[in-house]
Amino acid sequence: MALEVELAEVRDFLAQHEPFAGLPAPVLEDLPARMSMRYVRRGAPVIARGEDNHHLVLLRSGAADVHDAQGTLVDRGEAGTSFGSITLTQGNPSTFAVTAIEDCLLLLLPAEDFHALCRAHPDFAAFFDAQRRHRMQGAVAALQLSASGTAILKTTVRELVAREPVSVPSATSIREAARVMAEQRVSSVLVMERGRVAGILTDRDLRTRVVAGGVDASAPVAQVMTADPVTTSVESLAFEALLTMTSRHIHHLPLVDAEGRAAGVVTTTDLLRLEEANPVYLAGDIVKQPDVEGVARSASRLPRVVQGLVEQDASADDIGRVATAVGDAVERRVIALAEAELGPPPVPYCWVALGSRARLEQALASDQDTALLVDDALDEDGQAWFEALAERVTEGLVRCGYPRCRGEVMATNPRWRKPVAAWEREFSSWLSAPTPEAVLHSSIFFDMRAVHGQEELLVRLRRHVLRATPGAQTFLAHLARHAGAHEPPLGFFRGFVLEKAGEHRDTLDIKRGGILPVVELARVHALAVGSAAVNTRARLAAAAEGGALSAELAEDLRDAFEFIGYVRLRHQSEQVRAGQVSDNFVAPDSLSSFEKRHLREAFAIVRFAQQALGRRYLTQFVS
Repeated sequence: MALEVELAEVRDFLAQHEPFAGLPAPVLEDLPARMSMRYVRRGAPVIARGEDNHHLVLLRSGAADVHDAQGTLVDRGEAGTSFGSITLTQGNPSTFAVTAIEDCLLLLLPAEDFHALCRAHPDFAAFFDAQRRHRMQGAVAALQLSASGTAILKTTVRELVAREPVSVPSATSIREAARVMAEQRVSSVLVMERGRVAGILTDRDLRTRVVAGGVDASAPVAQVMTADPVTTSVESLAFEALLTMTSRHIHHLPLVDAEGRAAGVVTTTDLLRLEEANPVYLAGDIVKQPDVEGVARSASRLPRVVQGLVEQDASADDIGRVATAVGDAVERRVIALAEAELGPPPVPYCWVALGSRARLEQALASDQDTALLVDDALDEDGQAWFEALAERVTEGLVRCGYPRCRGEVMATNPRWRKPVAAWEREFSSWLSAPTPEAVLHSSIFFDMRAVHGQEELLVRLRRHVLRATPGAQTFLAHLARHAGAHEPPLGFFRGFVLEKAGEHRDTLDIKRGGILPVVELARVHALAVGSAAVNTRARLAAAAEGGALSAELAEDLRDAFEFIGYVRLRHQSEQVRAGQVSDNFVAPDSLSSFEKRHLREAFAIVRFAQQALGRRYLTQFVS
């Protein structure tokens, strides 16, 4: 009787989790008897890398991590997650390591039963095909991404071909070939003989060989074409094509398919256009612009750069740093142009970024958060110069796609444009009298980074603040309470809590409920140990090193921050592709079951860390 009850419980458990939930009732009824159980302690292997596995492993309870051969975390599973399908379908030994991160109870389905289910139920097999693709993609993502983030290393020339090849027979006259080129608006034409590429005629050939050479335009095109041109496979990578063209000093490269038939022509312009999606190229282009209009044109390419990086599986951390670097380049160039108009500054100053850009974590849909630190020698005449600078730069940034801060946290606000001594008094007042307004402002201004000017001014201010903050326990308690105010959108039974009204109804505010809580948690813990770090990941590491956070929780928060940030960036990338304005509101229906599961896990980690912070600072008694 007890055995029957246990089997019924296993059946009910299977019925709640994909892909078992989709199996017919008789199959589901029979399945538990074919399974065995195993208990694994936290830290022990579920499936060891390099060893054979002969079961599909299903987590009945607990949680486990999957790491690839390089030790990279590629998946994290909770109750209902399956492991081992890769070895069952692609052979042993296992190339992945599955390790229990909690005590786990496992259900083991023998390989022969797994294969029988796959043969009989296509949807069951398709589920594991998708799971394997995901884990394999995660395992090779780091190897696929180039150090510069450029698309040219991953794009095939086939992707650059926008039209069928334009060609003429070899007996065609030069005049007719030129007419075809003009009519089709192309800079070259392929010359064909018996279905094969016999030559190519370019606009340069027409200038140098026909016009300058005095050749009669009625002569056959074969007389002036480049015969037997260098060709490349349409499946070649773009960078290989570029190397071929530069080494041979050619500007047009005919493409052929596997049968040797003409498939198109790629030009150096086509290839160099790819480089415009390279953030290094973009930042360099911004620096060269002679006016704000030019900077704005260059900066308008940033959304496409971010989209390209998302498609290349770059991490959220890498993409945030790229977006920040481009934002820095824009701001520095706009400041330089403003200085050129206003003349040299009357005293040294430091223009600082605040918020996400200070932390090197900028995404799309970011507004301006700036401030000015000025040398204490500033007088009334000098104030007018800095006011003019702030207005010019702020307006220039608006034209470059960075809207004004709705809270007026910008250098145009006199409160955030003042001498360093005044800044020191401001921070001291926040620390000694943590009013709600003081806590709100400090949560922004503790994230400062020099963008332009005398960085020593910021170093001086930071030194003053960091000396005082660890001892300001009342202030830290208020800051901790503020860090718990942005609750993750996770309700009872780990369901998502969605926006209830307005234009973003039925979506997740992934910034407010996911990104900001981790940022705020990291800030409190880092300040408590006197760390000068500004970047969230660096703050988590400093907090762990200083004993404010356990190493395990710091790592969990870092992983949660990365996953939530990646979901946001991919959402914004899809908006860019659709021609929409980027935002932070993600519709759950747009997420896969894998993403939903991991997003819930990430939110749960954040909530646990908030609760732990609240207990540490007794925030329930802070008012």
